[in-house]
Amino acid sequence: MTERLRRIDILLIAGAFLLLLPFLKFQRTTDYIIFCVFVLSFDLIYGYMGRLSFGHMLFLGSGAYSVTLFAEHVSPNPFLSVLFAIVAAAAVGALLGPVVVRTTGAAFALINLAFNQVGHFLVLIAFARYTGGEDGMSAVFSKTGFLDFQDKRVLFGFCLACLLLTCWGMKRLTRSPFGILLRMIKENETRVKFLGYDTFRYKWAAYAISAGVAGFSGALSILNYGYVTPSFIDTNRNVEVIFASLIGGAGSIYGSLVGGVVFMAISNYLPTYIPRWEMFLGFGLLLLVFRFRMGIWGALSALEAFRPRREGEGG
Repeated sequence: MTERLRRIDILLIAGAFLLLLPFLKFQRTTDYIIFCVFVLSFDLIYGYMGRLSFGHMLFLGSGAYSVTLFAEHVSPNPFLSVLFAIVAAAAVGALLGPVVVRTTGAAFALINLAFNQVGHFLVLIAFARYTGGEDGMSAVFSKTGFLDFQDKRVLFGFCLACLLLTCWGMKRLTRSPFGILLRMIKENETRVKFLGYDTFRYKWAAYAISAGVAGFSGALSILNYGYVTPSFIDTNRNVEVIFASLIGGAGSIYGSLVGGVVFMAISNYLPTYIPRWEMFLGFGLLLLVFRFRMGIWGALSALEAFRPRREGEGG
């Protein structure tokens, strides 16, 4: 059962999000899809490389502001703007990588938080003349061929295609020798160095790729909402992607998707009925940490792997 789950066809993923449409409408479902792309980017460095970051919103914000500024000052073409946002966010990751990836544990988490805070200061105060400061700025994109992203149905289809492409790319990457080496670094970096690998270069590359994918999700968010504010780079929102990764199960593409959808559902609907909903989210995370350490997807996979053995023993 486990191997079959790992080979789920992309049509099944698409069908799962299509089933959400009657309940969430196009814009909200698109928001779920974009957040899942963000969780996938975070899981590359947390789930596969084993580094917890408290500053991943820096890259989402870099993509969000890059796509907006490019559309305003260079070209309103949405495809060129999104491409520029991906490159810009990856460039930020590549620039910070040589400093960040030399650290581990709490140092890695906190140095990312520090850089995130610097980025938040830059867009909120230092470059407020260009970014709009606290008020933010709007983004207008042109119609490209038959694609008009002002139509939420078109944007939904585009973002869903982007999610499927991201899943495919992450699957290929994590199953490649590069991905295997990242998992080896997570387990025991000292042994990997002993084998003769330059782990610094691999961690740097993974960090830059993760930043680029996070910037991709930021750019898609601006396509969806049409404006950017400092909230897209707010350090306080880093907890969202961390919780989502823990809920779904780190180190798994499908765990990232499950975690992204579940967290978005909790954060969107629980506040309607429970004013202090964060407390119940905290209790849920404690339950996951102590009882289901592999997250929802990991627990389901382990359960299916365990069932045949029990059946065999009983026979």
